[in-house]
Amino acid sequence: MFEMQLADGSRQMSGRDTEPNGSDPTRAKLIEAAGRVFAQHGYRASTVREICQVAGANIAAVNYHFRDKLGLYSEVLRQSVFAAQLDRARAALDQNGTPEERLRAVIRARVQSLHGSELPDHHSRIVAHELAAPTPALSQVIDEALRPLHNRMLQIVGSILNLPPEHRKTRLCTYSIIGQFHLYALAQPVLVQLWPGLKMTSRQLDEIADHIADFSLAYLREIGSRRQKPRRRRVKART
Repeated sequence: MFEMQLADGSRQMSGRDTEPNGSDPTRAKLIEAAGRVFAQHGYRASTVREICQVAGANIAAVNYHFRDKLGLYSEVLRQSVFAAQLDRARAALDQNGTPEERLRAVIRARVQSLHGSELPDHHSRIVAHELAAPTPALSQVIDEALRPLHNRMLQIVGSILNLPPEHRKTRLCTYSIIGQFHLYALAQPVLVQLWPGLKMTSRQLDEIADHIADFSLAYLREIGSRRQKPRRRRVKART
């Protein structure tokens, strides 16, 4: 129906913009068509006219369901981010276990999400376009989907390091772990040529997940153990 203006100036859609995907076939067709068009051209070069032609819908349907092109793109980007099976990562973070066990579980969940996905390939390309040329939709998606997971990762890594979540070292280590996963998520076309044996099978992804976890935890444990050791007080020699 209408958009609401938030305190920070961002927009929050309400009404028809947030209705379930399956509640209207035209809405679902627009989202599917927009995903393909945005993946091919990016947000700025895509047109509502082309999206509607692919969807077999009237241009007025975009205004009715999403208000404008940005509203439609925001929904497509949101679905593309959630297509990364973030629910598995949340479940891994929610399970019982030590911080190390939960970190290992979330790494495995994120890496295994690369295998056997039945979702269209355009999801990863849309995210790649967004990272290369951010739009106003990015902030909303970060707050809704990514920031909660990000904060929980900081807490787990910080607890292993014996450092606060907001500490600079905690952030550096957390982003290093995330970066290792995104290498395989975003650079697959390059990696499979550099490493012909890389088929991204479930077994290979288990091996990759174990490597990322072992590699990362070795460093986290080392830094954490250093902080646990009491510092020896220097005693000045008497003259």
